[in-house]
Amino acid sequence: MQPHILLINCPDESGLVYKVTGILYNKYNLNIIRNDEFVERKSSYFFMRTEFSGEFNREELLQDLYAVLPEGVDLKLTDGRKKDIVLLATKEHHCLSDLLIRHAFNELNANILCVISNYDVLEELTHKFDIPYHHISHEGVSREQHEAAVLETVLQYDPEFVVLAKYMRILSGDFVSHFTNRLVNIHHSFLPAFVGANPYAQAYERGVKIIGATAHFVNNELDQGPIIAQSVIPVDHTHSAREMAQAGRDVEKNVLAKSLKLVLNEQVFVYRNKTIIFE
Repeated sequence: MQPHILLINCPDESGLVYKVTGILYNKYNLNIIRNDEFVERKSSYFFMRTEFSGEFNREELLQDLYAVLPEGVDLKLTDGRKKDIVLLATKEHHCLSDLLIRHAFNELNANILCVISNYDVLEELTHKFDIPYHHISHEGVSREQHEAAVLETVLQYDPEFVVLAKYMRILSGDFVSHFTNRLVNIHHSFLPAFVGANPYAQAYERGVKIIGATAHFVNNELDQGPIIAQSVIPVDHTHSAREMAQAGRDVEKNVLAKSLKLVLNEQVFVYRNKTIIFE
């Protein structure tokens, strides 16, 4: 049986943990499996994630919780079921193939509904995993027309999250607005030092000593959304630009997978332009 997950964020006040756990145990005799809480001291804001098991009436439990929690509380009661996701990709295979393999071996808490790409390069790979593939070319149409076609296809699947698995096109604010805190991106962590084409060639010329990757939610500011996960690995003068690029691809796919694990398991709160994560 999947545990139930209760997510709470609200203005902080004394006794919040006691009030919530008291209702879960004393009134409903529910078994609390895990509890995590955090107070953002600067703004005095409270975050709590509770996993529990047992039988209860959903509406009655939520009503009881709202009655004891501060005004303006944000409550979410869910379970550990798989989330429906859509993947967007371009030509690079490393992030897409990693997610497809994890999905095939039930290592990803998600149902991959389809892959959408502006090229057909990854179609054969995707079909090997019996996943629908939509090739929506950007050639011969305006950016707005292409994005509208992509958005229409995504909305047909009604996903809970959209994952940019090295999707190398900038999305407009209109597109992003359909998926607030539900659009996950991955990029290398050279930004803003090495922007544009061939960042690893630029890094090689500068003799960088670490390379990394950042996964984040997408907002209207390019690569400035709330960060979910990051990692770095060391490199040195013996690494060629090609070896740096390969190392970068490895860290990118690992960071993206980690970020999705956190998001899909309901371990991430978005607060302003940052995240509160209970690992």
